[in-house]
Amino acid sequence: MSERLADGGAHPETHAPGARGAAGTIPLAVPNIGALERHYVVEAVESGYVSSVGPFVAEFEDRFAHRVGAKHAIACSSGTAAIHIGLILLGVEQGDEVLCSDFTFVGSVNPIAYLGARPVFVDSETRTWNLDPQLVAAELDRRAAAGEALPKAVEVVHVLGQPADMEPIVDACDRHGVAVLEDAAESLGAGWSAGRYGGRHTGTVGRLGCFSFNGNKIATTGGGGMIVTDDDALAERARHLTTQAKVPDVGYLHDEVGYNYRLTNIAAGLGLAQLERLDEFISAKQRIAHRYDEALSDLPLDLPPRVPGFDATYWLYSVMVSERDGRGRDELLAHLERRGVGARALWRPLHAQPPFADAPVLGGAVGEGFFARGLSLPCSTDLAERDQQRVIDAVRAFFS
Repeated sequence: MSERLADGGAHPETHAPGARGAAGTIPLAVPNIGALERHYVVEAVESGYVSSVGPFVAEFEDRFAHRVGAKHAIACSSGTAAIHIGLILLGVEQGDEVLCSDFTFVGSVNPIAYLGARPVFVDSETRTWNLDPQLVAAELDRRAAAGEALPKAVEVVHVLGQPADMEPIVDACDRHGVAVLEDAAESLGAGWSAGRYGGRHTGTVGRLGCFSFNGNKIATTGGGGMIVTDDDALAERARHLTTQAKVPDVGYLHDEVGYNYRLTNIAAGLGLAQLERLDEFISAKQRIAHRYDEALSDLPLDLPPRVPGFDATYWLYSVMVSERDGRGRDELLAHLERRGVGARALWRPLHAQPPFADAPVLGGAVGEGFFARGLSLPCSTDLAERDQQRVIDAVRAFFS
C-alpha cells in the first residue's frame, strides 16, 4: 500500500521523474535546485508574466540556442511536444512511416502515433547503445532497390546521455533524401569531439533536434522541451504551431490547427538558472560516472559505453548485469531496494509495448537484452560522495 500524505493523498511514485523516495533512501536522479533558480522563478512570478508570454521565454531560447550551437531554439511545454511538432515540420502525416530507435522511452514514439504515422523500430548497437546505423542504411538501401516507399523520417535517439553514431546514419539518409530528427531529450551537454561532427552538440546534426527538461533531466524546467534548428522557415513555423497557429489580426484568427505547446515564463526562468549551472551539472555527472567506473569495473557488469570522440554526459549511469547462479538484474534491483538505493530497470523495447505490438522491427535482440540486463544507478548531480559510496558498497555486496 502506498504511503499517504498528511492531506490524505498518495505520495508520488518513487520511479516518477525527479521523485525523491522515502526518507533515508538514495533517489535515482532528482533536480538540483538552488538560490539562483528560486531568484529567477520569484522574478517571473512578481513580473506578472506567468504564462507563455514573458521575457524569460525568449531569453531562454536565445541562450539555449547559443549553448548548443543552433541558429534557432523554440521552447515547448514538453520534450514529447517538441518531437510532435518536429515531425509535423518534417511533413510526417497519416500513413507515413518513421524509422525510430526501439530501445528508448515511449515518449520518443508516441508523437508518431499522434500523427497516424507508423513507426518502424530499429534495434540498438552494443557500441553506443543507440540505434544501429547498419540496420538503418540496409533498410533504406533495400527499399530503394526494391522500389518500395521510403520512410518520411528517421528519428535518432541519443539514449542515456550517449551520442549516437550519426555519420553513417546521415550518409544513408542523405543518399535517399530522408530527413533526420534527433531526439536529444537525454543528452543535453553531450556531443562529439572527433570526426565529421567534432565540436557539435547532439541535436544539431539533423534538420531538427528535440530536448527535454523533465524533472529528472540534467537541467529541468519542471516540465518542458526545446526544438532546435538552423532552418529559418522551420523555426518560424514551429513558433506558429506551438502558439495555437494564431496570426496577427483583429480578434482571434488561426490559419491551421495549432497546439498549446509554448513553455511558460515561470518554467523558462527556472530553465535559465539551470542553463547557467549546466557546466556544473555536466561535471558532476561525469565525475559520478568515473567513480562508478573505477569502483565497479571488476564486477560482472557491462559498464556504460566510452567511445573515443563521443562525449557522453551519463544522464543516467546504467549498467548491464551478467546473470550468475540464477541471479541477475531483477535480483540486484531487489537487493538495492532493500538497502534504500533507488535503482531502476531500463526501458522495455518499444516493439514489446502493447500499443506498438504490430509495428515492424528491424532486429530487436540487442534491445531485448538491454532491457533484460540493464539498470540505472543513483546519479543526481548533487549526489554526495558518502551516498555514492553507499551505492557502490551495496552493489559490491550483491556480488560478494
